[in-house]
Amino acid sequence: MTKYLRPSLLLAALIATPVVAEPVPRTDQVIVRTADLNLTTASGQRLLDRRLADAVVDACGAASKIDLAGSNAVRRCRDETRARISAERERLIALASRSTSTVIAAR
Repeated sequence: MTKYLRPSLLLAALIATPVVAEPVPRTDQVIVRTADLNLTTASGQRLLDRRLADAVVDACGAASKIDLAGSNAVRRCRDETRARISAERERLIALASRSTSTVIAAR
């Protein structure tokens, strides 16, 4: 009887023990791919701006229109994120314009 009692007690202990889950870490980073863009052109810069705008929306999320506090938090997040990425946008465009090379002569 003891042989069968121990496994059942162990099983009961496992079932009765609550599982403590680790909280899922939240990431507020969104990757914006730029390798396929020609940032020396206006159309390439427009595409970059569109991707950045989409990334801001993805990073900050959305709130219900009836949730005033949530809507204000989302608006604040988007404004702050746009301000932070503005310098990076300008840096990418400047880097692209410096790295273009012109072939003067070819064989």
